[in-house]
Amino acid sequence: IMSFVMLTMIFIMLPRASVSAKRILEVLETKESIVDGKGNIKETSQTGEIEFRNVSFKYPDSEDSEYILQDISFTAKKGETVAIIGSTGSGKTSLINLIPRFYDVTEGEVLVNGVNVKEYKQKELNNILGYVQQKAALFTGNILSNVAFGDNGKGNYSEEDVISAVEIAQGAEFVEKMPDTYKSAISQGGKNVSGGQKQRLSIARAICRKPQIYIFDDSFSALDYKTDRKLRSVLKKETTDATNLIVAQRIGTIIDADKIIVLEEGQIVGMGTHKELLENCKVYQEIALSQLSKEELASA
Repeated sequence: IMSFVMLTMIFIMLPRASVSAKRILEVLETKESIVDGKGNIKETSQTGEIEFRNVSFKYPDSEDSEYILQDISFTAKKGETVAIIGSTGSGKTSLINLIPRFYDVTEGEVLVNGVNVKEYKQKELNNILGYVQQKAALFTGNILSNVAFGDNGKGNYSEEDVISAVEIAQGAEFVEKMPDTYKSAISQGGKNVSGGQKQRLSIARAICRKPQIYIFDDSFSALDYKTDRKLRSVLKKETTDATNLIVAQRIGTIIDADKIIVLEEGQIVGMGTHKELLENCKVYQEIALSQLSKEELASA
């Protein structure tokens, strides 16, 4: 009887295993669409600069007419803070993802330090960037290993580097209250810390790398307004030689940016400072008034 039971189970498991094997083979046999450039890029006078030149983008499997971004052109120079804001689905994250080459542009060029990103080897490009994604990711280990993750081409980081980065990211207060402080365990995915704590540790990881360009993809959303403002104030002092690119939903997060880019349906509908956009950009006015009162905007 047991033999027949096992035989029945094999007949049930075999089709499942076959389907799974086909899916695994599809992944293994897929050719990479992002191909490394020649690399060995020499330093230029445009260090820390990002430029978008007439960039249009659509996802590879979308229809011809479905452009996510259309004719995007702007420059973020060394030391500047450039913010990107827009409604949900306006293409903010898609735009940011073109810089580290998660996707390649359909038309136009993205340049980092005056060089097209397609000419970099991916490791070289990643070593220039400090990227904090929308969904904060932590790994099994401890706070030290998470913040010091990746060598950025500079070798391993010291404990002092990690402590300094966590302090700048406004995480020292909760880390030092943990049983083993900087050696406290982090579970898979960071499930044993809150959303705000997870975000601050992810920001600390980027700071620890000391990159030329910081990219924050809605990375302050889980922080309260007080912590958000304090973090950005300290971050601005510590990253005067670096370029900051911030994607945000909250006006308060980007109000002090040197340049704000307003996206609507994949197109730039406004570009300038907070005060300039309040005067001449209807989309920005609508976003601002939905979050702050007229009195708050007048005093900002």
